[in-house]
Amino acid sequence: MTLDLAIRGGTIATASDVFRADVGIREGRIVEIAEGVGAARETLDAAGRLVLPGGIDSHVHISQPSGAGIRMADDFESGTRSALMGGNTTVLPFCLQGKGQSLREALQGYHALAEGQCYTDHSFHLIVSDATPSVLGQELPALVADGYTSFKVFMTYEDLRLNDAEILATMDTARRTGALVMVHCENEDAIRYLVGQHEARGDVAPRAHATTRPVAVEREATHRAVSLAEVVDVPVVIVHVSNGAALSEIRAARARGRRVVAETCPQYLVLTAADLEGMDWEGAKFVCSPPPRDAAEQVACWTGLETGDFDLFSSDHCPFRYDDAEGKLNPRGRTSFRHVPNGIPGVETRLPILFSEGVTKGRIDLSRFVALTATNHARIYGLERKGSIAIGMDADIAIWNPEARRTIRHADLHDGADYTPYEGLEVVGWPEDVILGGRLMVRGGVLVGQKGAGTYRPRVLSSLARVA
Repeated sequence: MTLDLAIRGGTIATASDVFRADVGIREGRIVEIAEGVGAARETLDAAGRLVLPGGIDSHVHISQPSGAGIRMADDFESGTRSALMGGNTTVLPFCLQGKGQSLREALQGYHALAEGQCYTDHSFHLIVSDATPSVLGQELPALVADGYTSFKVFMTYEDLRLNDAEILATMDTARRTGALVMVHCENEDAIRYLVGQHEARGDVAPRAHATTRPVAVEREATHRAVSLAEVVDVPVVIVHVSNGAALSEIRAARARGRRVVAETCPQYLVLTAADLEGMDWEGAKFVCSPPPRDAAEQVACWTGLETGDFDLFSSDHCPFRYDDAEGKLNPRGRTSFRHVPNGIPGVETRLPILFSEGVTKGRIDLSRFVALTATNHARIYGLERKGSIAIGMDADIAIWNPEARRTIRHADLHDGADYTPYEGLEVVGWPEDVILGGRLMVRGGVLVGQKGAGTYRPRVLSSLARVA
């Protein structure tokens, strides 16, 4: 049978191998990998380029409610378009449960926002902010059975955080259903204490965001999260780790035999707390939680990537416009760091930053890059037929020019924000062609696919899970 598409002459990379071969695609799946695949209706010449699995960004925020008068910069159209142009073919946004809201109701709203709008495939994590007996005893088990197999809890943000008893109860639901729990680890009470001190002395500029969320509040919360998971005996994902001390807590838990997944993000590799000191409130562009640290913590995070301590590399894309009354410079945000929305854009630049700073500079090899950006995400979060180039897998592929040199400019990006925190960063390596389910979506860096090509993907239980 004639192939729909053949990718010829490229170098394929998986999480375990790098080899020269062609790829044959039919009906949205990879059906041939050989030195020479059969005849095809369309051919892509990948000579001199890398043929990699499409990126999976398992930590993004899109169209998420963000408080009175604040609006997130990306909807599902702009957010997934930006993801696609950065070499991603699947994203996992969060579905935020409001206080008093059922999770099912929240999901219906998110599905409605995403329907027909996506350039990539997508699935949803659940954010549990109201851990009532009915939510934990009825809603969550039913939703896990329906393919929503991961949920997130917060230890910070007054309107989102759960106390330790609520976290334990939520983890117990995960233990019983086989779901995977993600934890945002920062100690809210310690942060509020430090915020009070800063406000008492009038230190309210954006740079204070970093000094009110020091390493100690993340380290303590990480220790507490892995300890609570140990009490309940469940695996746990520690998201957006920013420093070596928190990573040491994860290493210690693993040494005790605990199943702990560690994630880090680009902001902890190339930004520092000094970026929050920009003049005229420019530092607000870099406000995210946890905040960027210092050069020594950048080294610690790179070491974790190099040695295998980190399993996942995600963007934590959480975009707000900067010069906007509903964004970073909202009326209250202009007066204090406390009211600057937390989050930065980054879904489109995640892969090029890690490729350039990691692969090109020799810190990690190509297979490690694939594992950190695609394969591990699919395995850990139960995305079937995703994350690798192999017979029978979805034909989600990014073809990279490893020699392409670009300077990151927001004017060239495709999200809904009005800035990038990585403005001016020079990178080597960029995805030029992107294929989603066998359909060519990006050709030579130009969007050629249609909105709505991406679909919702239910997930199976994580490979880490054990149903009690």
